[in-house]
Amino acid sequence: MPEELSSKSAFVALVGRPNVGKSSILNALIGEKVAIVTAKPQTTRTRITGVLTRGGTQLVFIDTPGLHKPRTALSRYMVRQISESVVDVDLAVLVTEPDNRLSKADEELIENFRRLSLPAVAVINKVDTVRDKAELMPKMALLSERFAFEHIIPVSALTGDGMELLCDVLMTYGHESPHFFPDDALTDQPERVLCAEMIREKLLMFMSEEIPHGVAVTIEQMKERPDGSMLDIQALIYCERENHKGMIIGKGGKMLKKIAAAARADMEDFLGVHVNLQCWVKVRDDWRNEERSLRNFGFQ
Repeated sequence: MPEELSSKSAFVALVGRPNVGKSSILNALIGEKVAIVTAKPQTTRTRITGVLTRGGTQLVFIDTPGLHKPRTALSRYMVRQISESVVDVDLAVLVTEPDNRLSKADEELIENFRRLSLPAVAVINKVDTVRDKAELMPKMALLSERFAFEHIIPVSALTGDGMELLCDVLMTYGHESPHFFPDDALTDQPERVLCAEMIREKLLMFMSEEIPHGVAVTIEQMKERPDGSMLDIQALIYCERENHKGMIIGKGGKMLKKIAAAARADMEDFLGVHVNLQCWVKVRDDWRNEERSLRNFGFQ
C-alpha cells in the first residue's frame, strides 16, 4: 500500500496597497474566481478566505482590503481587517507593483512583519507591463533592503507568468497540522455572499467613480426550483442617494439590466446551474457610517 500523505497546512495573508492585484493572485492560485476583481481601488472590503489543497498540504489564503486612509466607518472596518489578518498567520505575502518605490502602506505593512517577527514573501505583480525584466532589479533590491523577505517573486496574475513558482514556494510553508477545510473546498464564503459580490463587481465595472463605493448588495432569497432546472435569486442593491438610484437603474432600466445580465452569467458559470436573477435598488442614506447598517450588510 502507498504511504499515506502527511497532513500539512498553512495560513497565508495576502496584503498590499489598493489595486495591486491581491484578489487576482488569489483567484489565479485557487484556479477559480472567489474574489471580485476590478481596476478600481478598495474593491475587496472583507477578509476573503481561499483554500488550495495539493496532496497532503492545504493553504488557507486570506485576501485583505488594500491598506488606505480610512474616511468612513466602513473604511475603518476594512483597515481593521488588515491588522487582524497578519496576526496568527504562518506567512505574509506582500503584493507590490513593478515600480521603483515603496508606498507608505507598504512600509507600514513591512513594519508589522518586523514587529510580529512574521515570515514574509514579496510578490511583484503585473510584470507583463514591463518590457525588460531587468527593470525589476531596482524594485527587488529595494525590497531586500527594507526587509529580510524569504523570497521575492515576480509574477503576472493576468498571464500566469511566475504563478506556478509562487505556488510551489508557498507550499513549502505547510507544517504538520490537520486540514481546516475539506480538500475540495475553494473558499469559506457562502454562496449568497459570492453572488452578492458578483453583482457588486459589475457595479464597480459599469458605474462612475463616485457611486460604486457607496453601494452594498444583499441576497434576499436564493431558492432552487423543485425540478432543479433553475435557481431563483433576489438581490437588493443599496445606495446612499436618490440620484444614485436613478443612475444605477438607468434610462428604461438599461443599466440595471446590464449589471444583472453580467452578474447572472458569472453566477451560472460558478454555480453550474441556470439562474433567474432579479435585482432591486433601495436608498439608505450614509450607510457606510452607520454601525447598524454595517452589521446588517455583514461587516462585523
